Amino acid sequence: MNRFEYVESQLHANENYIRRDIGVRLYDGDVKTNFEGGELVLTSHRILWGQPGDISRGHTCLSLFLHHVIFFEEEVLGPFSFGRSKKVVVHLSEARMDKKPGPSDNSIYSYIKLSFKEGLDPNFIVHLSDTIVRRTWELAPIVPINYPDSNTQHSGDNAKPLPRIKTRTGIIGIERSLQEQQKATDESISMAFQDLKKLMGMAKDMVSISKTISAKIRERQGDITEDETVRFKSYLMSLGIDDPVTRDAYKSSNEYFKQLAKQLADILEEPINEVGGMMTLTDVYCRVNRARGLELLSPEDLLNASRQLASLGLPIVLRVFDSGVMVLQSRSHDDNAIADAIADLIKEKASLTAEELAQSEGISVLLARERLLVTEKRGKACRDDTIEALRFYPNLFLERDD
Repeated sequence: MNRFEYVESQLHANENYIRRDIGVRLYDGDVKTNFEGGELVLTSHRILWGQPGDISRGHTCLSLFLHHVIFFEEEVLGPFSFGRSKKVVVHLSEARMDKKPGPSDNSIYSYIKLSFKEGLDPNFIVHLSDTIVRRTWELAPIVPINYPDSNTQHSGDNAKPLPRIKTRTGIIGIERSLQEQQKATDESISMAFQDLKKLMGMAKDMVSISKTISAKIRERQGDITEDETVRFKSYLMSLGIDDPVTRDAYKSSNEYFKQLAKQLADILEEPINEVGGMMTLTDVYCRVNRARGLELLSPEDLLNASRQLASLGLPIVLRVFDSGVMVLQSRSHDDNAIADAIADLIKEKASLTAEELAQSEGISVLLARERLLVTEKRGKACRDDTIEALRFYPNLFLERDD
């Protein structure tokens, strides 16, 4: 506290008002002082503190020049500090010998604390930091006003009164309360993510336990009914916790890709048949990685494994369309049958776009477009390419009466 001076609360010619905060208590280091419940005014050169209303009326107040500030920080509260006021710790340089009288001549502390009873406004930290970085007191130093009597107010040519600001305590209180709630929410989210990391660390143990449960179900040990067995199996399959094929389990990449291809066929044969016998490689990538959990596949590994499907005689194979689109399709997939079905649908609807076919068949727009192009390639549809859309119509030449 020996850096503070008693001064008249007036701004100097080169000094600018920045902000005002209320309900502030001063600490000398870690020691509480009797300067509590006051208002704090930050200017371009100083920190002023006084009882409510005194500063705006020009009464005597405490002044701390910002050139004393080395750095400042928000005090970190412990886990059992609920209800304590937020504080800003301001570290200061040594007091100057030519300092005016103040509340204390000596102090064992090299820092003070500003305690905000009504909550610390985050903008205070921003404004104080910006003010110190600017160091206006070096660019435009102020000349102290010498008053013949400290109890008498004077307004010299180089002084100006502080702005009178009506503090709307209700609005400010609500805003600060919302800011405190938001900060508490952020802290809660951070704690939740820490718990999530612990959960991810236990994931492999959970997989091991699930494998044991699956083995017991297969052996049908205990009094588990058939319906319960089927239901529990479906739960396990939906979680995607089957043993994933990993690269470190095989000595060669070729063997790894072969085993991965077999696993892809096992888990994708049924889903591919359910969507019409064909699934884009991007959809496959998302579905497989969701099922594998933490053991994620790279796009390169998925592509290399997909290229092994045909040579291994598996029920699904990789197909590359003329446009470059890659899909996994059922080996029993018949383009002629698909083209006939889409030709009938085009005839029924009079015309179709890829978007309309995707909505009708429940498939992606990309896949719908490829099916329409296959139908056109087999001469069972004609296109009309306009600025609105690429629309396909029935091929009337096939129905021309000879």
